Amino acid sequence: MLIDFFCTLRSAKLPVSVKEYLMLLEALQAGVVGPNSGAHDNDDENADEGAYKIDDFYYLSRTILVKDEKHYDKFDRAFASYFKGVEMVADFTKEIPLEWLRKNLELELSPEDKAKIEKMGWDELMETLKKRFEEQKERHEGGSKMIGTGGTSPFGAHGYNPQGIRIGQDKSRHRSAVKVWDQRRFKDYDANAELGPRNIKMALRRLRRFAREGSADELDLDDTIRSTAANAGWLDIKMVPERHNNVKVLLLMDVGGTMDEHIARVEELFSATKTEFKHLEFYYFHNCVYDFMWKNNRRRFSEKFATWDIIRKYNKDYKLIFVGDATMSPYEILQPGGSVEYNNEEAGAQWMQRLINAFPKYAWINPEPQGVWQYRQSISVMQQLVSQRMYPMTLKGLEEAMRMLSK
Repeated sequence: MLIDFFCTLRSAKLPVSVKEYLMLLEALQAGVVGPNSGAHDNDDENADEGAYKIDDFYYLSRTILVKDEKHYDKFDRAFASYFKGVEMVADFTKEIPLEWLRKNLELELSPEDKAKIEKMGWDELMETLKKRFEEQKERHEGGSKMIGTGGTSPFGAHGYNPQGIRIGQDKSRHRSAVKVWDQRRFKDYDANAELGPRNIKMALRRLRRFAREGSADELDLDDTIRSTAANAGWLDIKMVPERHNNVKVLLLMDVGGTMDEHIARVEELFSATKTEFKHLEFYYFHNCVYDFMWKNNRRRFSEKFATWDIIRKYNKDYKLIFVGDATMSPYEILQPGGSVEYNNEEAGAQWMQRLINAFPKYAWINPEPQGVWQYRQSISVMQQLVSQRMYPMTLKGLEEAMRMLSK
């Protein structure tokens, strides 16, 4: 957790060093603040015994990490940005004993049993999780209420619930969680993948506008022959700038989770796109676009690109192409805090609207089979947001998308 906090401070341009970060860890281990500090020995009535105070950590970290008072405001903004939500309805910084999440049995339910399990709404889910943190003191297995494993509880791992919070599970099993507790790591798409079906590249050629710009470094054979003939046979070499596709493309790609099934096809598309378009910019997002994106999945929390900055950086000449299966909980699109990985201040739908307003030429390429779109509520919501400009990742779908973008 504190590594991400350190990276957040560095991203905010604060001059914090690794040495200072290690000093902060040493101070915490030594109990300078927290239940072992003795700071509340004379205030037993008001203090929460055995608890860490966010204010104590704030003053400790600022004292160790900030060397100049001129950086206080910047530190306050970064601190608030990182810890926003720590004191919200559900405390997502609270540690859960690993024993609670150890898998001992695998729950198997019939379709009839699954249908009997009731879904909780977003607010009820968060409020209930808060209560579980307060109530639970030990491991639970096979139950329907507490944080545990192998049951029908909305909280935990290796069980089943139609709409819950997945905690302590290495990968998705039912694709029904509205939030995922654990931090996940994704792999970048390979832009050098061998192209399988060549027709992907052929379909992209419908989006072309050739131009010759830059230095003259390519032989113009026809003009050279004409000039040489007109010059009594004396060789007169003519050069021209290289001919290239002048179309500008902004490619936003969904990565991780349900997209793992489509890695090979998306890599083929990504590779073809990098080959075809000289003016290509790309970013990654997970499930839905929020307030930041990234270019390298290994550094997606330390090297973020604000979505507002991306909108301002590129002009309306860019063709905006989303690539993703749009398969997620509808909360992730419509609800502030709905992201499975962090608590976003604004709903994904708002960021989608800002992007398509900034780039009038846009399309969404979906690798999911078109036949299942009607059964995915999130896909229907996303189709409405992009004004039905969603196309399947097929030859016909790519051709239709490129034809629409070229108008």
